[in-house]
Amino acid sequence: MSAQEERGALTLPLALYDHALRVLRQSPDGVPPRRGYSLPQESGPGDALPSREEGENAVREALSPLPDDFATLHRRFARLGIGDRHKHLIRSAVSNLPLQAGQHDAARSLGRQLTRTGTTVSAVTAGLALLIRLGESEDVPYLSALGLLREVTRPAIDALDILDRRSAAVIWLIACTRHDELRPLVRALWTRDPQAIRTELEAFSAAPRFLSTTAARRIAEATRLPDLLDQHPSDTALLARAGRLLVRMGCTRDTPTDLLAYHDALTLYESVVTRARLLPPTLDHHATLLSLALDLSSGPGMLLDWPPGRRTALLESLGRLLAEPQWASLADTDADEADQRLRAGWIRRTGRQPFMRPATPGRLRVEIVAGDPVDREPVETRILLDERPLVPAVFARGPAHSPDHLLDDGRLRAGPEPHEVQIAEAYCTEGCCGALYVTIRREGDHVVWEDWRRPPTMPGSRGLAPELPAYRFDAAAYDAEIARAETDRSWSWPARTTARLIKAGLMERPELLSRWDARRGWISSGFNDPDTTVVTFSYAPGLAAGKPDGIPLQFRWVITDNGTSPEAQAAAALRRLAEEDPKTYGQVCGGNRERAEELGFPWPDGT
Repeated sequence: MSAQEERGALTLPLALYDHALRVLRQSPDGVPPRRGYSLPQESGPGDALPSREEGENAVREALSPLPDDFATLHRRFARLGIGDRHKHLIRSAVSNLPLQAGQHDAARSLGRQLTRTGTTVSAVTAGLALLIRLGESEDVPYLSALGLLREVTRPAIDALDILDRRSAAVIWLIACTRHDELRPLVRALWTRDPQAIRTELEAFSAAPRFLSTTAARRIAEATRLPDLLDQHPSDTALLARAGRLLVRMGCTRDTPTDLLAYHDALTLYESVVTRARLLPPTLDHHATLLSLALDLSSGPGMLLDWPPGRRTALLESLGRLLAEPQWASLADTDADEADQRLRAGWIRRTGRQPFMRPATPGRLRVEIVAGDPVDREPVETRILLDERPLVPAVFARGPAHSPDHLLDDGRLRAGPEPHEVQIAEAYCTEGCCGALYVTIRREGDHVVWEDWRRPPTMPGSRGLAPELPAYRFDAAAYDAEIARAETDRSWSWPARTTARLIKAGLMERPELLSRWDARRGWISSGFNDPDTTVVTFSYAPGLAAGKPDGIPLQFRWVITDNGTSPEAQAAAALRRLAEEDPKTYGQVCGGNRERAEELGFPWPDGT
């Protein structure tokens, strides 16, 4: 062998799997860093392929016939211009690759060789895609190591999810959580220290900003939470944390499909609800149990594969417990902290709602649900069709719209002309992940919901979502249910009622704002402080005449609850709008600094 050949042999690229092991050994205390490791950037083949279809055809050509080793696939990828930047296309093509039963062993063997010896992201991605389809338990250690590399984390986790959900969850928590508050728990999970896992599980903050629905599910999977509860049946802190994780998994503001994807959801519900009597009666625990009851009565929890009658039995059990004096009296105690006062008021308004069933169940039920105000959960109009919550069942990208949108403006009424209604919008906006629409029309003695529009797939799925059927309702029953929901104000609190009355007043008398070249915007209770009423409006010279001079500014007027009735506070606000220019007491909250300075208004500090 020549000296040049020897140098080439000594500097062969390191397999990605070996690279992952090496950087892990070099990590302080042997624990991967937050978000895992990134590979060195190297140039290589991978110019843009002409189209997705042509790209998938090229990948199929590279895999047909199945190569015997990594080197052959690497040469084929290089010849066809397939490189690391095409990893998503490679995965899609491999997942759709036709494989006969007699090819499974060969394809599995190739997948293992690619994941264990592949030196490029493109080759390893192809191997991971094969193991997503054909992997076995012996592949778990290799998949876990590769999952630490950012460039192939997603397919590695997807393969692990099928084979070992605990390992998949641990890798997900390492690679995808961005909050340092979870690092002690992640470290305990990685080192498999049982006592540390239990301690850190109970200790970390479970506030929504730290705990998405997916993070809650992954923590439950990584800790094997039902088993942990069985091992420590008297640990009330652990029981409370399990309930909290269940609440977060079913949060409709995020991705409620995480609750449905959690394989042990039924077992965890059973463990938490049947042991709920062990919890000390506190406002925090009451809020957790009430949130679980709301989920079981009208939320994503209804969609789990419950044995006949079991969901109802658990719901009734919670109802009996929360009706006991030591629990029911919590809402009437004087709380010192603002959050606890919010919770106490919410429990007073909402405490019996999930346990009250309609006297005459019909095809349609509309429930207005205000979630835990301390968690800043939304107020949503939950629509149940045949006792199944519509939005998490067919959309699951965000909650149903608020009653302000769907009920106060009469959008769910069935009028003489068909009209389309947006039932829900993705939490990241319609332009990003879509919305759910339905057309409502009256047909003689019936009301029909039809011509649905929604994203073509459900979250977490690549397959096309099935077409939604038309729903027919008895018109009299439909009208009665919508009228009942429109007049139900039991869920509302003073600041929210004040906002509704101000909005109604401005709809009747738009001149109260137009006289100031202003136009009504969003009006509701405050997000960060639900005990305030927030009125927003836009302003530009000439806006009232329909000829605004330049880009409008947005203003925000915050009204603090003064303890008088919502009717009195709304009337006072409308009088002030009639008599004083709202730009003199509202604060600029949108537009741009240059426009604000041009019109003589201060721009808010820190923006």
